This record gives sequence, C-alpha cells and structure tokens, in this order.
Amino acid sequence: MGVFGLSWTSVVLSIAAGYLLIVLIQRYLKFRRKALILCKIPGLKTEFLFGNSRQMPGLNEEALKWMHDNCTERPKISSGWLGPFIPMVNIVHADTIKDILKSSAPKSRSLYGLVMSWLGEGLLVSNGEKWLRSRRLLTPAFHFDILKSYLEVKNRASDVLVGKIQAYADKNQYFEVFENTCMFSLDVILQCAFSYKSDCQTSKTNQPYVQAVSELNELLADRFFKFWLYPDFIYYLTSNGRRWKRACDLVHKVAENIIEERKHTLVSDTKKGKETKCKDFLGILLTARDEEGIGLSSAEIRNEVDTFLFEGHDTTTSGTSWTLYEIARHPEVQSALYKEINEVLEGRDNDNILWEDLPKLTYLTQVIKESLRLNPPVTFIQRVTNEPMVIEGYEIPEGTNMNIVIINILSNPTMWEDPLTFKPERFSPEHNDERDPFSYVPFSAGPRNCIGQNFAMNEMKTVIARILHRFHLELDPTHKVERQLAAVLKSKDGIMMKAIPREKL
Repeated sequence: MGVFGLSWTSVVLSIAAGYLLIVLIQRYLKFRRKALILCKIPGLKTEFLFGNSRQMPGLNEEALKWMHDNCTERPKISSGWLGPFIPMVNIVHADTIKDILKSSAPKSRSLYGLVMSWLGEGLLVSNGEKWLRSRRLLTPAFHFDILKSYLEVKNRASDVLVGKIQAYADKNQYFEVFENTCMFSLDVILQCAFSYKSDCQTSKTNQPYVQAVSELNELLADRFFKFWLYPDFIYYLTSNGRRWKRACDLVHKVAENIIEERKHTLVSDTKKGKETKCKDFLGILLTARDEEGIGLSSAEIRNEVDTFLFEGHDTTTSGTSWTLYEIARHPEVQSALYKEINEVLEGRDNDNILWEDLPKLTYLTQVIKESLRLNPPVTFIQRVTNEPMVIEGYEIPEGTNMNIVIINILSNPTMWEDPLTFKPERFSPEHNDERDPFSYVPFSAGPRNCIGQNFAMNEMKTVIARILHRFHLELDPTHKVERQLAAVLKSKDGIMMKAIPREKL
C-alpha cells in the first residue's frame, strides 16, 4: 500500500535523497565559508579545477628554486590549493610555525593518509592518545645510556664502509655516495634497533628492500600533487598504484621477518634461563606495557618497525650523503675538519670515535647542521588545525591543512643572511643566542619532534669523522649533482666522489 499512490520504497528513497541533498548543501556552504576566509591569504593564482597542483615544475632543482622564489615573495604565509576542494596554508617562518609545532595539532590525513598502507598508524602517522601512548612506550629506546651503547655498532659498521672506500681508493676509482651510505645506515639501524645482524654492506641481500623504499619515496612525492589519485581504490587501478602495493608487500615482509627472528630469540633466551635483553627498539616494542598492563598489538609492532626501518636509515643516509658532498665542495672546510678530528684522535692506535669524543667535534657539528639547513632530509611536514587560529593577522579555520615547508624555513632570506651559501660558522656557539629556535627545524620541533635526532646526529658524526680521518674527498668534476624531491631529499643521479688516502697527500 502506498501513500497518495506512491510505494513505500519511493517514499524512503525520496526521503533519503532529500536528506543527502541537505547534507551536501550544508557541506558546500561550510566549505564555501572556509574558502572565502582562506582566499584572503596571499598566494599564487590558481587554475580552474587544478588549483596550484600543476604549477610546481617537477621534483627537481627547478622546483626547489620555484619554492625558494615563492618564499622570498611571501616570506611568512601563503595559500595554495590542490585541485578545487583541498585548500592548504604554507608557513615558512619561525613566527608562523611555532604556534602549530608547539600545539597538539594532529598530522594531516591529506599527506600522511597516503602512507597508511606502508607505515600504518606508527609513530610518524598516528595522532592523539594513540600517538601519546606509542611515544611514551618508545622513549626509553632512546635513553642516553642506550644511545651510548650503540656507538660500538656504529664504529664497527664504519669499519666496513671505510674498507669499501679504501678499495675504491686503491683502484683510484670514484664511488657513489648515496648507495654506500645507504647500506651503512641500514646496517646500523638493523643492529641498533632490532639486534639484527646482516652483511648488507658487502652483499646484495638487502638491495630489494632498499630499492622498494626508494620507489615508495618517489611514488609518494608524485602522488601528493595528483589529488585525483588520493582515493586508494582509484590509485591501485594505476600502474604506479600497483608498483606501490608490490613495494609495500616487500617492505612488510622484511619487517615481519625481523620481528619473528627477534621473538624467537627472546623466547629461546627465556627457556635457557638467560637474561633477556630488551633495551633495543624492537625488544622494547615486544615487551613494553602501558599503565593498564597492555602491550602493543602485532599490527602496532609491525607499523613501528616499518616506520623506524624507513626513518632510521633513509633520512640518515640523506643527511650523511649531503654533508659529505658539502665537505668535498669546500676544501677549506675539509682541512679544518681534518685538523679537529686529528686532534681528537691523536695518540690512539685506532680511529674509533668514543662517546666522550662526540662533544669535542664542535666544528663537525656545525658543518652537519649547516648541511642539514641547506639539504634537509625531510623537506616539509603537514599538520591540520584542530581549532581556529590567527596567524599573521589571517584567520585560519579549524580543519585547515598547514604545510610546514622545512626547506623554505631553513633558507628564508628574512631569517638567514645569504641563505643559499654554505657557512658552518652560522652555528658557532657565539651565534646560538641570535637565532629563534624555530628558525632551525630539520628535525621538526615541539612535542612531535624527531624522537631519533640524537641517534642520527651521533651516527653522522661518527661515520663522517672516521672517513675524513682516513681520506681526502674530491667530487667527480664531470658528474652533475642535482637534488631530487621525494619523501626524503635524494640526489637525482647520485653523488660521485673520489677518496684519496691521507698518507698519499
């Protein structure tokens, strides 16, 4: 029986359609109000349908120049659009980022949602109570005493890398920096974080993992500017989406194998009555309990392992490689570094870096910091406002994506004199008080800063000091070095370098 001749099905469908129409109208009006507010912020002229998504000239040096020019023209805040419906606010100055970084503003799903199928809701991606719980459980893995114990591993891994460089030097051959430092950094993170020993520096067994991570880096950067590929069900229909899925499957398998081996070791040690060592990152993941006695689930453990395998080797690879590049470019810097390192190691039978040596390598610290300023491994991060804000007099509605463009902050001409020139003296002790702490954020800042920044700095200091104590470095003058934007800053065609043994100079 119907109503006025209409079937009940028609009535229900009409009500549902009316309700949906009302919801869509409400959402449109809300979006329009937000768009009108954000349009008051200066920015580049947008294109119909595409917004600003097609204006960035690739993921190369030209793009970096384009970004720097935009920062020079709008040195604090600007607006941008990914397509017609995704507004973003770019903040590139200490004055405009500090309120966001000091707040509890969560990670935006516009960017970090794209890596969920790779990293899950690990420490990098998670928000709110989930992030707070994970951070609290994982912080002990980066305690001072544990970082100190890792230095032996870093020295032994440096032995292998130095030996490989010596082999190139004996043949008077150039070597590619990123490839070799990548396997060194992977060796370090596998041993320090997961108690997993491999011969990855001297064999090809881990090459598929490294290649998969590199592919994921590049695919992520490419997808970010193609808003129409944001829905997974669309992306996985493309050839790039299928490549992404294959690479994710491979890195997940590596993580699962590492977890299973560590679990087996812990169980075996317990059965044999051995003291269970759980001070490494994975040991803490497997045994940590929160206030309610609840540990991490299997999925949470794999998410954190995937996250730290990636962040623990790829970002450090970038930082180390670009620092070696800047050192080789500047002979006077290299000479001063060798003098400092030689004084620290004077009178020893070997060139191991000891824990007490690290604070003595003051000039090396300045050089690394300056290289990270010019070539930050992570070029930008993203937050989303969880409440209305006012920045530089502009209203920012709740739920707005905020692009914290780290590479522009670190080269902003209103904060850094001669910003594109390599000057390690910027970080000498007498200049520390002159700088706003939020003007230098290669490791982010605030409560969500990089949990492993001291681990990374110690690693870079150790391996660079070990290399420079043995060799003088020279770039291949016939090889052009260009930066490439990805999830982590890379070199487009690598960095070719020659090592000359110090005794032959």
